[in-house]
Amino acid sequence: MEPTALAFKDNARKAIANPDLQDALGRIRSGWQVTRRRAALALDEFEALRDRGRDIKNHTLAHLDLYLEAFEAKVEENGGRVHWARDAAEARTVVRDICKEAGAKTVTKSKSMVTEEIALNPYLEANGLTPVETDLGEWILQVSGQAPSHLVGPVVHLTKPEIAGIMQKELGGPRLETAEEMVGAARRVLRQKYQDADVGITGANFLVAETGTAITVTNEGNAELTHGLPRVHVVIATIEKLVPRMLDAFTLLRLLARSATGQEFTSYTTLVSGPKGKGDLDGPEAFHVVLLDNGRTKMLGTAFQEMLRCIKCGACMNHCPVYLAAGGHSYGWVYPGPMGSVLTPQLLGIEKAHPLPNASTFCGRCEEVCPVRIPLPRLMRLWREEAFRRDLVPPTARRGLRLWGWLAARPALYRRAAGLASGALRLLGGRRGRLRRLPLAGGWTGSRDLPAPEGGTFMAAWKRQQGRRP
Repeated sequence: MEPTALAFKDNARKAIANPDLQDALGRIRSGWQVTRRRAALALDEFEALRDRGRDIKNHTLAHLDLYLEAFEAKVEENGGRVHWARDAAEARTVVRDICKEAGAKTVTKSKSMVTEEIALNPYLEANGLTPVETDLGEWILQVSGQAPSHLVGPVVHLTKPEIAGIMQKELGGPRLETAEEMVGAARRVLRQKYQDADVGITGANFLVAETGTAITVTNEGNAELTHGLPRVHVVIATIEKLVPRMLDAFTLLRLLARSATGQEFTSYTTLVSGPKGKGDLDGPEAFHVVLLDNGRTKMLGTAFQEMLRCIKCGACMNHCPVYLAAGGHSYGWVYPGPMGSVLTPQLLGIEKAHPLPNASTFCGRCEEVCPVRIPLPRLMRLWREEAFRRDLVPPTARRGLRLWGWLAARPALYRRAAGLASGALRLLGGRRGRLRRLPLAGGWTGSRDLPAPEGGTFMAAWKRQQGRRP
């Protein structure tokens, strides 16, 4: 996926004007938002689990070098092999060489955002291999030439009629109308692909240093067929996926599904610790783990280290008003939503992604629902400050900020201006109490109304309250 993060505003404008996309995104509000809240309320210790999850990730990151070495030693003890990749190019080369050594022609893949990050599929195709996505959503995207728009639900941007049209074009025959028919048709196609594959590639939701285990979670069972049937299994994961113990992994698993889809656990949670052993009836003959850095170690010891706690649940985007209006493709690269607005500038460079930290209302919902309590608004603010320092902010915005700074440094004048603005907006809102359009606020009113102030300013109310105190 070629990065287009600099075009976020144009991408978002087109997305907001797309009625099918808006219909598809609207289902997140009535779906994952509701199920996540229900799952959190049903678990008395959910908030305590969030604290524990944060602490586990912080501890791991503070001792990442030790746990990485322990993981490598355990994988090799189990009969597998660990490969270290500094960047995307090295990771792709490692995978290609493994496939060539295996004499592979067909490669099955379960859903992995890391393979999207390193653009693995086009690289494999350019080297004479046929990669086949096995997650239903990812397979639909592959045959239609699209990229994922969400970490968990890659086709969340598509409506059912759009998916039916894609499948009819790919498979021929009559148009499929129900989800059951579509799943059945895809299953018939993919079943043979599983059997033909020489190499299976998966990601990993967690890596366990204690046991050398890679853990995958799915609701379709495709990861199990991907790593269980081919002769060679390759795990590609970034280094921050590591946790010290199996107990830590299961603590985070209790947070992951609840935060992502509102499930207590996904349908399939699978632990793989190496190739098949003597007496095993199935499993791969060879087990490889590719550990990818690709800019993560540069985050260690910086203000952005907290972003490495992310467990890729997608909760932040499910509750973000900007993502829910603009959709994932507007962010212009692999990682959308608030987490992408922090991570993408780190991985691509702020020069190539400086609009993304501004793609936020700073309502705080992303931090409120993050299972490991990443302070996403604060991190986006840091990127905004960095973009300003590097003169990446447009001149009009810089002038506006200077004007606001000048006004804010003069409290009496600021209060008077705020009072006048509040009164004007209240009049413009009229009986509805909302503004459908407002100069300089088109980015907001393009997808939702702006509530008009209900009364005076906060400072005026505070002053009145102080005057009433004895």
